[in-house]
Amino acid sequence: MQLSLETVAVVVSNGKRSAEWYRDKLGFEIRGGTEGHWIIVAPEGSKTGIHLCQSDTLEPGNTGINFSTPDIEAAVKELKAKGVRITLEPTKQPWETAAMFADPDGNEFWLIGPP
Repeated sequence: MQLSLETVAVVVSNGKRSAEWYRDKLGFEIRGGTEGHWIIVAPEGSKTGIHLCQSDTLEPGNTGINFSTPDIEAAVKELKAKGVRITLEPTKQPWETAAMFADPDGNEFWLIGPP
């Protein structure tokens, strides 16, 4: 199974303001949206980014950590075979396919694959 760390979520009160801060103060590039829930910032050239999650709190158990994989169905099958609890079966969206799994303490992680 091939996994790469894609993003780590950070809860912010204002996504646009936070994105500007990361850009102007740390020199990060803004990837994706510029407002709302799905703003990603990262150092230039970095494969891993910070997802600025405009919200009061993250969902219970959701760590905000995303792993990308080129074959999400195979990754979920392999995790299940190893006894890993899948908390969200692969769900297709126009932009990605997402699934979630939990560690023994109930901390949940995202698996993100192609649509």
